[in-house]
Amino acid sequence: MTSKKTTLHPDAPLLLNNHSRPVTRRELVSQGFRAGTATVLGGSIFSLFANPREAEAALSADLIAMRSACGIAAQGAGKIPFICFDLAGGANIAGSNVLIGQRGGQLDFLSAGGYSKQGLPLAMSPAASTAANPLINNELGLSFHSTSAMLRGILEKVAVGNRALTNGAVIPARSENDTGNNPHNPMYGINRAGANGSLLALIGSRASDSGGNSMAPAMMINPEVRPTKVDNPNDVTGLVDVGDLVSLLDQQDTVAVMESIYRISDKKLGKVSTGTTNDAVIKDMVRCGYVKSADLADRFGYPSAIDPVADADLVGAAGVFTQNEFDGDGEFRKTASVAKLVINGYAGAGTITMGGYDYHTGDRSTGEMRDLRAGRCIGACIEYAARKGMPVMIYVFSDGSVFSNGMIDDSMAGGGKGVWTGDDQQTGAAFFLVYNPARRAVLMGGTSSDPNTISDAQRLHQQIGHMRASGDVETGSGVVAANNVNSLVETVVLNYMALHGAQNQFGSVFPGNSLGNAATLDKLTAFTPICNGVISQPV
Repeated sequence: MTSKKTTLHPDAPLLLNNHSRPVTRRELVSQGFRAGTATVLGGSIFSLFANPREAEAALSADLIAMRSACGIAAQGAGKIPFICFDLAGGANIAGSNVLIGQRGGQLDFLSAGGYSKQGLPLAMSPAASTAANPLINNELGLSFHSTSAMLRGILEKVAVGNRALTNGAVIPARSENDTGNNPHNPMYGINRAGANGSLLALIGSRASDSGGNSMAPAMMINPEVRPTKVDNPNDVTGLVDVGDLVSLLDQQDTVAVMESIYRISDKKLGKVSTGTTNDAVIKDMVRCGYVKSADLADRFGYPSAIDPVADADLVGAAGVFTQNEFDGDGEFRKTASVAKLVINGYAGAGTITMGGYDYHTGDRSTGEMRDLRAGRCIGACIEYAARKGMPVMIYVFSDGSVFSNGMIDDSMAGGGKGVWTGDDQQTGAAFFLVYNPARRAVLMGGTSSDPNTISDAQRLHQQIGHMRASGDVETGSGVVAANNVNSLVETVVLNYMALHGAQNQFGSVFPGNSLGNAATLDKLTAFTPICNGVISQPV
C-alpha cells in the first residue's frame, strides 16, 4: 500500500533521508535550515575583511555625491512641507468656520439668509460684529468666525507668536456630497511641483491611490509615487529596517562597513562585463543598490530617529500633543505620525483623512465637536512646524458640505447656532493656511501682512472667487475652481508653486491645465513667494 505524504509548509526545512546531515553553507541553504539572504549578507561582510586595503578609504564624500546620481531624494527636496486634511463626509467650512463673502472678499458680507443657511443666526452674523461683541477673528491672517470650533481647536495648539506668522486663503468651491469619487486630493500635483522626501515621496492615512478618502485627479496620478499608508507610529517606525548589522555594530561603524562594501563592489564591477547591451545600466543599478543601503543606515540606523513618540516637540509634557491626548485619540496619533515624516522632510507631502464629517444629525453639537478636533490636528501641524523652524502649507477640503434650515441648537455644545439639516454642495469651500517662520506670508496686490491694514486688492487674493448673497457658491465668477474639482486641485498646486516663486512654471509643469493664461494665474494666486525655491530642512 502507498502511504499518504503530508504537504510541507513552504518555509519548513527538508529532512531528506537519502542525504547526509547538512554541514556546509550550501547544504544548509538548499535544505531550508538557513535563509539565503542572511547567508549572502554574511558572505559579503566576510569578503570585505578579506581585502582590508580595499576598504580602508572612507567614502562619505563619494556617497553624498552618488545620492543625487542614484535618484535618492535630499531631505525634503528643499520644498515647503505640505499636509492636507481630507474631512470625509461633507464638512462645513464656509461661514461658521472660515468667512466667505461676496465679490469684495471675506468681509463683503452675505445676506442674513445666506449666513443662516451656513449655520449662523442673525445675532451671530459677522455683519453684526462690534468692538463689544467681536464676531470676526483674524489672528491667523485669514478671517474666521470668532465662535468657529475649528478655529478654537487651531488656537489651542498654536502659540500666539506663531499665529502672527500664519496667513491663509479660502476658495468657495462646489463638490459632490458624501463621496470619495471627487478628485480633491492634490498630492500627486504637489509632488510633480517638486515636493519629495528622503525616505518617501508621498504618504497618506488611508491605503488608497490618493492616500485619502477623496480621489486624486486622473491626469496627475503617477504610480511610481503612490502614497504609502501611515496612520500610526508603528507605521512610521516600520518604514525602515536596516537589518541586524546595526545591532552588532554602532551606527557609525555600520555605515563605514556598508560604504566599504560599495567601494569593493564598485572596483569589481569595473573589471567584469555582464555581456549584455545594457551593461552600464545594470552596473549603475548594482552600485545604486549599495549606495541606498548605506544611505538608509546613515539616516535611519535606529527607528527612534523617525519615531513620533520619541520626539519631545511632538508628544509629551512639552509636545504639541500631551501624552494623554496622544494615547487617547487615534486621530492625534495619525496626525503626529504624518506631521513627523512631512515636516522633517522624510516625506514630501501627506494626507490626513478624518472621518465622520457627514454630520447633519439633527443637532449642531456633533459637528462642533468634530470641527474642534480637526482644528486641534491642523493647529498641531502648524505648531510642530514652528518648533522645527520650518514653513508649512496646510490644505483643508471636504467632499460636499451641509446647510441649516434655521433651527437652533441651544445646548452648551451647540452654542446657539443653526442645526445642520442636510447635505448641500452649494455651500462648499476649501481653504489653506501657510506658516512661515521668517514673516507672515504677504498677499498679492500690496505689501501689508497685517490683516487689519491689507488693501482691497489684497482681500481679493485672500478669497479666490466668491459667494452669492444667498450663501451659495458663485459659479459664474470666472474662477474655474468654483465648479470643477480638478480645477480646484490645480489652483491649490499653483499656490504651492507660487510660494516658491515658481508660478511662471505652472504651464510647463502642467500642460493642458484648465486655469488659463498668466493674467488669470495671478488672479488665482494668494501669496507672494516666501522662499526662492529651496529651504533648509531641520537636522
